[in-house]
Amino acid sequence: MDGGDLELGELLAAAEAAPPGESVDVVAHDLQKRFGAERVSFLFADLIGERLVRLVAAGDADEDLGEPIELRGSVYDHVLTSQRQHVEADGKGGRRVITPVTNRGDRIGVLEVTLQAADDTVFRQVREAAHALAYIIVTDRRFTDLYHLGRRTTRTSLAAEIQHQLLPSAPCCEAAEFTLAAGLIPADDIGGDTYDYTLDRDTLHLSITDAMGHDTNSALLATLLVGALRQARRGGCDAVKQAHQAHQALLTHSRGLATGQLFCVDLDTGLCELVNAGHPRPLRLRDGTVEEVELAVNLPFGVAAPTGYHLQQLQLQPGDRLVLLTDGMQDRGAAAVDLASVIRDTGALHPREAVRSLTGAVLAACYGNLKDDATVLLLDWHGNRRRPAEPEPGRARRR
Repeated sequence: MDGGDLELGELLAAAEAAPPGESVDVVAHDLQKRFGAERVSFLFADLIGERLVRLVAAGDADEDLGEPIELRGSVYDHVLTSQRQHVEADGKGGRRVITPVTNRGDRIGVLEVTLQAADDTVFRQVREAAHALAYIIVTDRRFTDLYHLGRRTTRTSLAAEIQHQLLPSAPCCEAAEFTLAAGLIPADDIGGDTYDYTLDRDTLHLSITDAMGHDTNSALLATLLVGALRQARRGGCDAVKQAHQAHQALLTHSRGLATGQLFCVDLDTGLCELVNAGHPRPLRLRDGTVEEVELAVNLPFGVAAPTGYHLQQLQLQPGDRLVLLTDGMQDRGAAAVDLASVIRDTGALHPREAVRSLTGAVLAACYGNLKDDATVLLLDWHGNRRRPAEPEPGRARRR
């Protein structure tokens, strides 16, 4: 870089020194200084991933959040789906550069820059700035509501607010062994669905739950359920002990019933240890065939009965796609959707896009008015790519 340019470390330091709501300003100043960028803005996806909201740098003549932009079919949709930078003429002799802003597979939004002079080196440096912006935003949104506020393109009820805060901050995660993505389309009257995941050194933990009831009652029940599961998980409990503690929490506080599935996936072998508490069985796509995974069904959490939760095992194979869902993906109007066909037809897509297709199909079948939350979590299992391949029989491993 030329003198005066900000190295990545300096860019991150400048972002940390600025107020947490001015991340875009820091990146904009850097790009303006280096390349004479005339307009820099960040467009971030709304809560359900159907619209983008523009956040421009402070001091821009058009500074405001602006009207939401429909994502489907737009150039931004192409950039986020392909995860590739897009460059086009702006009609005024310059270049309009749109770059995905993504962190570990989570599509945060896009960085849009207008440049008068640019080459491949500049385009690469804009990609690097977008990568840095992803990390900056992930950090800064812990300290400001600006990004949360902008993502609300429709009115949010108290129940919806509670439900949203229970979910992981990123609906997608990529690692060497797996890729996962999830989507939750809330009902008109919140139905208590949640999903959760976390990754430790050797295990991927997954859960999908459905708290009975609607509105704030189901949201409060879901809060108790997710809190109990996280407490047990963070205390080192396996799936059975997590299920037991969640069950006891619901019994103790007399909050109601909930179904759920808990998975602990060994990252080295792909072996899942799981508990199924009265929840719809998962679907699995393997070698082009979709089938329901046969699991024993234990009672839902909160049912007062002298029976416990039993650990089951499921072996994942490289190339498998495991689909966890709630009954809102199958019941009432959603029953008109051939989920197996959609899963099969989207098998080549990234889990992000497959989730979008599945929830979109259900939403369309219900004419946009869901009577129950519809939630889906997709797990693509790649296998342990970090473990050295075993040598062929009779052939020594090369040193």
